Amino acid sequence: MPEASEILVLGAGELGMAVLRGLVARGATPSVLLRPSTIDSRDPAKARDVEALRSLGVSPLPGDLAEASETELADVFREFDTVIGCTGFSAGRGVQIKLARAALIAEVGRYVPWQFGVDYDAIGRGGAQDLFDEQLDVRDLLRTQSRVEWIIISTGMFTSFLFDPSFGVVDLENNTVRALGSWDNAVTVTTPEDIGTLTAEILFAKPRIANQVVFTAGDTISYGRLADVVDSTLGRKVSRVVWSLPELREELARDPDNSLKKYRVVFAEGRGVSWGKDRAFNAKRGINVMDVEQWLRASLSRPPEPAPPLPGAG
Repeated sequence: MPEASEILVLGAGELGMAVLRGLVARGATPSVLLRPSTIDSRDPAKARDVEALRSLGVSPLPGDLAEASETELADVFREFDTVIGCTGFSAGRGVQIKLARAALIAEVGRYVPWQFGVDYDAIGRGGAQDLFDEQLDVRDLLRTQSRVEWIIISTGMFTSFLFDPSFGVVDLENNTVRALGSWDNAVTVTTPEDIGTLTAEILFAKPRIANQVVFTAGDTISYGRLADVVDSTLGRKVSRVVWSLPELREELARDPDNSLKKYRVVFAEGRGVSWGKDRAFNAKRGINVMDVEQWLRASLSRPPEPAPPLPGAG
């Protein structure tokens, strides 16, 4: 079991902050890697964010995941027993495999790559979202070595992304719910807050969890059930539209660099994007999490939030 002070989190976005809070709630005093420009920023918002981290007892460390070499990152990672990746595809192509290689060079005790999303093994290579292939490269690298323990945490998409207008599934402004592929297709979702809590529980679980994929599920819901939940929660009937797989593939073919359209095809295909809630770590351990209906009811009572990151999904 690592000492609480030997945990490094990479990034402090929505997911990173949730993981840091989960670790602190579990008694840890983690460090977080941030760009030097963020740590030293005079921008009031960024300064408040850094101060919020310090008030949690989190130590910011300077580092640039995109610019630093594997060797430079390894020099940082070497001081820690556990490294947790919380920076997603926005960091750029090649960054996830670079981080995994740096963790192996440093021979950290345990590495949790940024894989907080779909079941990449089930989806396989060559799919509509080409960025997913790098996630499989990371898994292959970790599985073919024995120097560093690893844990992959599959969470499904962020619950909030189901309701993001840009994704187009729940379009409250136009009173419409759209199914990706069919009404029977399902999707697994977990809130970032629950991911943070569950990540900490997974890390500190006894017996020790290592060298395996762990699944979480705030909810696993079909698009048909999602429409029913929106109806009952809002007290009105929404229009229901199916975006068929051929239609979505055709849209992507016309706009092949559009990330949202890539994701819609992946979720419409329905492979590796959902799993039974009884399979989830939180269900097996009896840990309460927020389902879709609870999230929607809570969201109606709070001001709008910025758009969540694309579902890699984490």
